[in-house]
Amino acid sequence: MEMNEVFLKLEGIKKSFGGVEALKGVDLEIKKGEIHCLAGENGCGKSTLIKVISGAHDATEGNIYIEGKKIEHLNPIDAIRLGIQVIYQDFAVFPNLTVAENIAMNRALMTGAKKMDWKKARELAVMAMEQIGAHMNPDILVERLSVANKQMVAICRAIINDAKLLILDEPTTALTAKEVDKLNIIIRRLKAKGIAIVIVNHKLDEIYGIADKLTILRNGENVANGGIEEFDRTRFIKDLTGRDIVETTYRPEKSTEEILRVERFTRNGAFEDVSFVLNKGDVLGITGLLGSGRSEIGDALFGLAPAESGKVFLNEKEISIKSIEDAMNHKIGYVPEDRLTQGLFLDRSIQDNTVAASISKYLIKGKLDHAKMYEVTKEWIKKIGCIAPSPNPDIRTLSGGNAQKMVIAKWLNTEPKLLVLNGPTVGVDVGSKSDIHMILHDLVKAGVGIIIISDDLSELIQNCNKIMIMKNGKASGMLEAATLNETELTHLLSGKKEDNNE
Repeated sequence: MEMNEVFLKLEGIKKSFGGVEALKGVDLEIKKGEIHCLAGENGCGKSTLIKVISGAHDATEGNIYIEGKKIEHLNPIDAIRLGIQVIYQDFAVFPNLTVAENIAMNRALMTGAKKMDWKKARELAVMAMEQIGAHMNPDILVERLSVANKQMVAICRAIINDAKLLILDEPTTALTAKEVDKLNIIIRRLKAKGIAIVIVNHKLDEIYGIADKLTILRNGENVANGGIEEFDRTRFIKDLTGRDIVETTYRPEKSTEEILRVERFTRNGAFEDVSFVLNKGDVLGITGLLGSGRSEIGDALFGLAPAESGKVFLNEKEISIKSIEDAMNHKIGYVPEDRLTQGLFLDRSIQDNTVAASISKYLIKGKLDHAKMYEVTKEWIKKIGCIAPSPNPDIRTLSGGNAQKMVIAKWLNTEPKLLVLNGPTVGVDVGSKSDIHMILHDLVKAGVGIIIISDDLSELIQNCNKIMIMKNGKASGMLEAATLNETELTHLLSGKKEDNNE
C-alpha cells in the first residue's frame, strides 16, 4: 500500500436541512497514513461532514470517492465495510458488557454470526489491545473503566473491523494531559500502519502535537487547508473565527485595596484550611485536577455547599455564607460549571433567564414590570455581545458561547461585588471565549472581584494575575501568573517537577 495514496476524496459536498445549507460545497482529501485535523467553531458543519463521510447523512450534492472509486448513496453499513469507523464523544460502548464483548461485537454483527464465540471474542480483544498497546482486563465490565480506557475499547473495536479511516470526534474533551499523550502515541501507531486518521478538535496546542494536515471549516465551507506548519496561532484563530483576535495577557497594577479575604476555609471531605486574598484589580485563578477541591471552593463561596468553618471578609467586612440567599444578599454571583443544568432555565426566554437572579428589582406593587425587563435584557444582549434576535426566544436556541454570555449577564444584572466563574469558557468557541475574557477584565476595572476556576491552563495564565493550585483539598498558596508557563503549571498540578517522559 502506498502511504500517500488518497483514501477519501470529497468534491463539492453540499448538505441542506429544510432549506438551511449546513455544508456549502466542501472539498476534502484524506491520505492513508495521514493524521488530518478538522477544526471549526460550533455550528461550522464539522458534525454534518462526519455524518456524510460515515453514511449517516446523504449529501444533497457532490461526489464521494473512496480509494479512487466513486460511491453512490453511501449508507452506514457500506461505510463500515469500506473501512470507515467513527468514534463519537460518547464512544457508543455497552457499559454492561465486558471489554472483550464490546470489542468483538461489531465483528460478530458484520460476519452475521448467530452466536457469540466467547473464546474467539477474548482472543480478538487481546490481539487488538496488543496492536495499540492498551492494557486492560478483557473480562472487566466496561462501566468500570475510566473515560480514557472506554475510548481505548472503542479504538480496538474499530481496528479489528479493518478500519482504513478512523474519525475521532473531539477525542480529548474528557481526558487529562497524561491521557492525551497516551492517546497520541496510539494514534501515531495507527498512522504507521497506514490507517488514515481524522481528528475533530479546536484546541490548537493539541492539534500541533499530533496533526500532519489541518482543514478549517467556517459556516459550512472549508476556508483553509494545508500542512500544520503553515498555521501559526494568529492565522489559525483568524481562519477559525473570521476575525483578528488579539490575545492579551492580563497583568494589572498592584493594589492593596482588599475585595475578598478567605481565612482557614474548611469543609470536611472537600477542602481544608484554605486561605487567600483577592485585591482590587486581581483576577484569581483556581485550578487543580478533578476532585482536588477546586469546584467545591466555588460552591462554598456561593453557599451551595457552605464551608463548615473559616472566615470570609468582603470589602473588609466579615460575612457569613450559609446559603445561596446569603451569598446573593452579599452581592456574590456564581457562574456554574454546568450551565445547562445549573445556570439556565432552558425552556424559558432569554429575558426570563437574564432577570432570574434580580427579579425583585422589577416588582412594583406586587406586579412585574415586563417592559422594563425587556429593555434591560435588550441592553445586556447588546452590551455583552450576544447574537440573539430579541429577548423573546428560548435561551436553548442560542449557541454555547452566546448562552454563556447571558449566564454572565444574569449575574452582572445583580451588580455583584464578587463573581465566581467555574469553567467560564468550557464548550465555547474561540471568538466567544475572547469576548468573555474582555468582559471579565472590564468588570475588574470597574472594581468587581473575579475568581476563575478552570483546568484550561492557557486561559488561566492569560486571564489571571494570581493562580492558586488545589491538591487533595489543600491550597498551594498564591503563584504569580507572570512567572509561569503552561508546562510549569502542568508539572505543578501533577506534582512533578522533572520532565515527564513516560
